[in-house]
Amino acid sequence: MENQREQVIRWAMEHFGVEPEYPWPDSPEAFVLRHPNSGKWFGVVMALSRARLGLPEEGRADILNVKVDPLLLGSLLETPGFLPAYHMNKLHWVSLLLDGPLGEEDILPLLGMSYETVACKGRKKGGKKP
Repeated sequence: MENQREQVIRWAMEHFGVEPEYPWPDSPEAFVLRHPNSGKWFGVVMALSRARLGLPEEGRADILNVKVDPLLLGSLLETPGFLPAYHMNKLHWVSLLLDGPLGEEDILPLLGMSYETVACKGRKKGGKKP
């Protein structure tokens, strides 16, 4: 049976045509999902100690960081399985516990939102190219 880490990889490939990148040799289990047009990350998966995440249980937890609309953050953080983003901007990113109560119906829409959020935006009329 596929675990949620494997599901995230499958979803990224099926829905966005994106394969994981493994940029950290010291953390070979951690990977990022990069938008093919903008080159920006829209997902980061890593395993961390539960203590580091502020969780009472012992052991490690798989998390997925996604970029979300700041207006959603408050309600997400009140829901079990969502945590303040680990090692990312806490105004725009949220961490999802992959080994917690969240299912595909919770994770996939937020992964899609994150993908769209980091997509290249067209130039504004009369604006300069960065």
